[in-house]
Amino acid sequence: MKTTVCELLGIEYPLFQGGMAWVADASLAAAASNGGGLGIIAAMNANADWLRNEIKTVRTLTNKPFGVNIMLMSPFADEVAQAVIDERVPVVTTGAGLPTKYMQAWLEAGIKVIPVVPSVAIAKLVARAGACAVIAEGGESGGHVGELTTMALVPQVCDAVDIPVIAAGGIADGRGVAAAFMLGARGVQVGTRFLVAKECTIHQNYKDKIIEAKDIDTATAGKRLGHPVRALRNAFLREFIRREYDSSVSNEELEAYGTGALRLAAREGDVKNGSVMAGQSSGLVKKEQPAAEIIAEMMCEAEALLKGGALFCG
Repeated sequence: MKTTVCELLGIEYPLFQGGMAWVADASLAAAASNGGGLGIIAAMNANADWLRNEIKTVRTLTNKPFGVNIMLMSPFADEVAQAVIDERVPVVTTGAGLPTKYMQAWLEAGIKVIPVVPSVAIAKLVARAGACAVIAEGGESGGHVGELTTMALVPQVCDAVDIPVIAAGGIADGRGVAAAFMLGARGVQVGTRFLVAKECTIHQNYKDKIIEAKDIDTATAGKRLGHPVRALRNAFLREFIRREYDSSVSNEELEAYGTGALRLAAREGDVKNGSVMAGQSSGLVKKEQPAAEIIAEMMCEAEALLKGGALFCG
């Protein structure tokens, strides 16, 4: 299962652990990297001091390559963009905006920049700016999502750029990995399945909700605000959707209602009044297990499918 992505980043398997806010901390990132993938710390809305501490912690837990995901909508984006340079982070992934403002400085610092892209146009833009790969993420994923599905987006991005494409969105087992490779991807990014990794430090209530979820248990909300989010259906999400379609509720009031909801679920375990962000692949997640076991299981299954030709047979 070695691909150009493994050579590019110095990792054993072409599998990234997604940079999920309030989820992807040093503990999970180190476990994913030690398992042979690329572990990623989520900078989310945190400041540079918090991120520096997480980077220092991950280096005490692994000597393998790791990355930092920078959410470009963060009010601290400028300072965390400098922090990854100062801390000599090997890989940066980006989301929720265009990273071109920071890319030259990152590239000059020797950082490999891999933006998450929701469309062909943005993939082309960041490739011209020097990205070494892109993560083409479909709307099946959890958290902030785009319009296109993984099945439609990935092959079009692969056709449009000459750099490796990492597929993301709806991938939670080896079948998804194999399908992504058949679409032209050279790696995958997995988020939802790592929510139930033993090294993931989110509240057990959140993990239990993921394991209990069925295929139709997620929905998207927030399109009116310009950044839709996919999460499990619960009291919070139903009320958010009700307010979203209520013309008497202003955008500012709607934003305020959602503020802090992910932290409430992920860290305090309130899975009724918090936002339980998860992808449509939740129905494939059956148990809690170590991150290294998740990675090995997915890659082993994918390799068997691709070598056996199961996906080629009519």
